[in-house]
Amino acid sequence: QGVGGAMLFANSTAILTDAFPAHRRGMALGVNQVAAIAGSFIGLIIGGLLAVIDWRAVFLVSVPIGIIGTIWSYVSLKEVGARNPGKLDWPGNITFALGLSALLTAITYGIQPYGDSTTGWTNPWVLGGIVGGILLLVAFVFIELRSSAPMFDMRLFRIRAFAMANLAGLLAAIGRGGLQFMLIIWLQGIWLPLHGYAYADTPLWAGIYMLPITIGFLIAGPISGTLSDRFGARLFATVGLLIVSVTFVLLLLIPVNFEYWQFAIITGLSGLGSGMFGAPNRSAIMNSVPASERGAASGMAGTVLNAGTSLSIGLFFSLLIAGLATSLPDAMKSGLTAHGVPADAAAQIAQLPPVGSVFAAFLGYNPIQTLLGPTGVLDHLPASDVAALTGNQFFPQLISEPFHDGLVIVFLAAAIMSLIGAIASLVRGRHYVHAATAPVPVVSSAS
Repeated sequence: QGVGGAMLFANSTAILTDAFPAHRRGMALGVNQVAAIAGSFIGLIIGGLLAVIDWRAVFLVSVPIGIIGTIWSYVSLKEVGARNPGKLDWPGNITFALGLSALLTAITYGIQPYGDSTTGWTNPWVLGGIVGGILLLVAFVFIELRSSAPMFDMRLFRIRAFAMANLAGLLAAIGRGGLQFMLIIWLQGIWLPLHGYAYADTPLWAGIYMLPITIGFLIAGPISGTLSDRFGARLFATVGLLIVSVTFVLLLLIPVNFEYWQFAIITGLSGLGSGMFGAPNRSAIMNSVPASERGAASGMAGTVLNAGTSLSIGLFFSLLIAGLATSLPDAMKSGLTAHGVPADAAAQIAQLPPVGSVFAAFLGYNPIQTLLGPTGVLDHLPASDVAALTGNQFFPQLISEPFHDGLVIVFLAAAIMSLIGAIASLVRGRHYVHAATAPVPVVSSAS
């Protein structure tokens, strides 16, 4: 799936850039992003429906879509223009793939418990993966600078518009990449159960209640893309990231058990800001490079986005778990013993890593049932205590304050990242389109 997705996203942007003139590329890429976001939302809803049956069925959604999309693209797309096949950059491909894989694998295991720690950042394998991944990526840069046919043409970063747009994209991806994940946990673990939704139904309703983000993006994407064709990307991309930064602060100001209209307005504004940033920034990247480098530029931009998003999820989840770990164990122990759970069993459950209960809520399972069920404790408690412990109120009320402690850290970090990204976007220079007849060697933009 990862290989197929990379081939699809990298080539779709390059195809659209070739198909549309510079003064219409923002509009085209805006529509393209709308299609991607709309598909993500539809997939979220379908996934929620299928999760009620069996979470494994979620993966079946991609099968018919992949088959239809493959046939449709093969029949509809026609090869145009001259192609100049070059030799494959094996050293660059290998070092980049190994370096990025090592980093992402380390991040994946870094958010999992290790020993007595709630996260795995002290795991020697995680530390080795991070250090090894960074060293391989540094080696990759040196290899690309000396390669006659590089996978990533590092000379493109001499173009200020290209370099700053990618930096802004990376910071934006780190800042907002984990947002959806955090909001889903917030909704499924706390807000929806408090409002009477069964845990098994929360994946579906979380997707529905997050609709304002999608609507905001759908509105802003094509409009900002079209306007950026006329006025340049800097204004729209910069303002978009500023809006995103402000929405993170606003999310900190609402209570954990919020009024939905507050959540809808803030997340809708976040979607608007993301939509304002996305299409203009990607259009600026594609406009800034020679035609012969568009495929590589699109792949580089996609890699930056995906790497930033993966890093964001690992970073945000670790910060969230760190916040939970400071106060959740005591709250869990006192809450369990108050409802008849023996002190030793309550202490044992309280010391379990918070990641277990968080992921249980994320998958639509009752967290307390998941934690206490295997111990057999529930079989020896009065029915009233069992009903209270496994009901919709106990876990959300238990986790609300510790969860908010984690959110403060996460959203402050995200707001700062988005703000720095806005600054990078601001200094990209004025509207810049690489001359169609420009030679392949690139130079710094004067604007």
